[in-house]
Amino acid sequence: MNALNTAPSALDRLLESLSRCFDLNTARAVTELRQDDLARWRMEELGAKASAGRLSPEEEREYDALIEVSDVIATLQLKARQQLAGAKSV
Repeated sequence: MNALNTAPSALDRLLESLSRCFDLNTARAVTELRQDDLARWRMEELGAKASAGRLSPEEEREYDALIEVSDVIATLQLKARQQLAGAKSV
């Protein structure tokens, strides 16, 4: 197996460091974080346009940024859930 495929990415290492700063209340709040209706609507709108091949360059940058931020939030939520699970087992 290639070491590059198994080593944590720099982003993952940064998010891991950040998640270690969460107290239990912060970890719970992060796991409960949800997109608001306007953000969800915009993601759906841009997603539909992307699927149809109709995104402008500006919309493509916006859509890419929204996806990246959503991925970061999902990763932080996973790390927060792991922290909460670990706290319950102690």
